[in-house]
Amino acid sequence: MLSDDIHLKKIHSRIFIFFELQYLKFKPPRSFINMSRYLDPKADVVFKKIFGQHPHLLKSFLNALLPLPVDGQIESLEYLPSEQVPQIPGFKYTVVDVKCKDQYGRVFIVEMQIQWIETFVQRMLFGTSTAYVRQLGKGDDYHLLRPVYGLGLLASTFDKDSSDWYHHYRLAKVDKAHQYLKDLQMIIIELPKFKANTFSDKKLKVLWLRFMSELNANTREVPVEWLEVPEIKEAVELSQEAAYSAAELDAYDRYWDAVSTEKTLITGKLAEGRLEGREEGRLEGREEGRLEGREEGRLRTQQFIARKLLAKNVSINEIIALTELSIEEINALKNE
Repeated sequence: MLSDDIHLKKIHSRIFIFFELQYLKFKPPRSFINMSRYLDPKADVVFKKIFGQHPHLLKSFLNALLPLPVDGQIESLEYLPSEQVPQIPGFKYTVVDVKCKDQYGRVFIVEMQIQWIETFVQRMLFGTSTAYVRQLGKGDDYHLLRPVYGLGLLASTFDKDSSDWYHHYRLAKVDKAHQYLKDLQMIIIELPKFKANTFSDKKLKVLWLRFMSELNANTREVPVEWLEVPEIKEAVELSQEAAYSAAELDAYDRYWDAVSTEKTLITGKLAEGRLEGREEGRLEGREEGRLEGREEGRLRTQQFIARKLLAKNVSINEIIALTELSIEEINALKNE
């Protein structure tokens, strides 16, 4: 009797294994893969770990996104020290940059910008121009100059009147745009506008843009097609929380705290500007009341921002620079 039971169990086990194998053989492929918690690659510590420490990933990224000729693809990269480009006043946390050159000597500057600010384009132009000029030493011939490309990735939008998200700038002849100078070119990409389902271009370009625009701290599943490209698969792995030390994770959190503060600062300045605009439309006879109201609104905005910065333990000197309040006014807020 016992042997019969054992025999039946063996039969049941074989039947179960048979159907399990059939299920695995014919089940539809998954379009997503469950993995660990991810960090947003737009943050400085993640962006620099991926693109600032792994030249083969940066090479794949630039070849996919830049308007390079087919016979002029990047084959190798060498990192260069970043230029000392003046910081955008009050917004030093939102810009991350990586600089390198390729086998032809061409220079590439990649910047990740979280919050749009009007001076970002000027900063990019300054950076690319400076990199172009500094290629030559004293007495060097001009023929040694090589093209410089500036790539700006924006996590916000700046051209609200157009659905275009890929902006390519170069020096062109006014009456014949097809005649242009190749030595200085800038590309700005508005990531929030990018939509993969409405864009037909080379697959690698789409996948890299999806990686940059879709992956964030809320991601729990990664599309399988990302993992089919070795470079993007490695970038995904480098975005996993497990790839970071406690100090790096702390820096990651502090980065987003700083970004939130800077967004608050922008909102405050915009609100102040709107108040000023409304005040300027009033009758001249109420000039004194307008000035007093504007000053009071400006002061309240400054105090609001200062309280936020104090709560985040930002230094007094930085708060003074950002809000233009006096040290006495900041200490008074601190002692409230």
